[in-house]
Amino acid sequence: MKAVDIIIKKRDKKVLTKEEIDFFIKGFVDNSIPDYQASALAMAILLNGMTDQETTDLTMAMAHSGETLDLTGVVEISLDKHSTGGVGDKTTLVVEPLVAACGLPFGKMSGRGLGFTGGTLDKMESIPGYRTDLSREEFIHQLRTEGIVLSGQSGDLAPADGKYYALRDVTGTVPAIPLIASSVMSKKIAAGANVIVLDVKVGVGAFMENLEEARELSKLMVSIAKLSNRKAICLLSDMNQPLGHAVGNALELKEAIETLKGGGPEDFIEHCVLAAAYLVWMGGKTETLAEGREMVERVLQDGSAFEKFKKLVRLQGGDVRYVEQPDLLPAAEYTKTISAEKDGYVKFIHARKVGEASVDLGAGRAKKGDPIDFAVGIMIHQKVGNAIKKGDPLFTIHANQMDKLEEAVKRVEDAFDFSDEAVQPLPLFYEVIE
Repeated sequence: MKAVDIIIKKRDKKVLTKEEIDFFIKGFVDNSIPDYQASALAMAILLNGMTDQETTDLTMAMAHSGETLDLTGVVEISLDKHSTGGVGDKTTLVVEPLVAACGLPFGKMSGRGLGFTGGTLDKMESIPGYRTDLSREEFIHQLRTEGIVLSGQSGDLAPADGKYYALRDVTGTVPAIPLIASSVMSKKIAAGANVIVLDVKVGVGAFMENLEEARELSKLMVSIAKLSNRKAICLLSDMNQPLGHAVGNALELKEAIETLKGGGPEDFIEHCVLAAAYLVWMGGKTETLAEGREMVERVLQDGSAFEKFKKLVRLQGGDVRYVEQPDLLPAAEYTKTISAEKDGYVKFIHARKVGEASVDLGAGRAKKGDPIDFAVGIMIHQKVGNAIKKGDPLFTIHANQMDKLEEAVKRVEDAFDFSDEAVQPLPLFYEVIE
């Protein structure tokens, strides 16, 4: 078998066999197939696509390109939730304790923020002492004995994905939907997931800006799950405005804590409750989705989900005082609130511009390895469709440098658009693909 023959076959719009895909991925990982050939195949896939079975074979080859986490015998059913990344997306911090409080063990490996979207691990590291670097053995032990764990990726999971992702970034092949789907699903499968809820963001603050592409990606990921004997659903959710109010690490953590204590913004609560309800139902805890939702709402209201979150923090070395008294969390030196200059309606809040302003303040990374300022960020006080009066607060900037504060004010002002006429609120979800 030769790499060039596989490239030619895909160039000519033919279907690759499982053996050909396995051969290519193995050779790419062990460096017997060079980057330029891997790039050529990626471009051929971008231009000519792949069948669902081809994409599943690619996903499985990438999932088994390194270590895999086998959770059979550790938990009855292994759950996972994945978001394609958004501005103000702190859902894991609430969904995981909600599901665990319903009696389903939940172990999650999360990532760091890169670009204009925040990372779950960065938010948790706002809590002094919280460990995100658990070993594989610690991860499995904590999941088995305590039923809740939230850490970074342990070991060498799906190395082909990391290697291919870096290559796609510099060869113009990032938008190839089979490659996006196999990238997401290979990591979930390598981490041992049986049941997966995928939160696919749609809009200007998301990787997928239009509904048609998001739908295509979602259907493919659900198909991969089915063909690999797993269960997955996709929630197509709006990312034209930030989710909730808070954007920035400690600010988002505070909002998650407030939500677990029975407060929090309406859109964020609904998002978390629905995602958790699907996990509880698909995890076999209830007969119907409606019963799953009832159970989730009950553990949110009675405080048991908040107790699970405190337990998680304690188990991983975090100082629980910062959860019980969120005012102890890192706070910025300067704040500035901008108010409405006249009556009207909020027409649009450009999520990407808000996310980019947050990164410039120091809340995110322009490149891998950049330091994070946990304290800085932005509070968006309005939602699209809100009627506003002159003097109503629009947003507050939290900064540690005055020059960055003023620059962020300009950028976030530019993200807002207003109307004299009434405006329809944006949908929270567009559809669910099962």
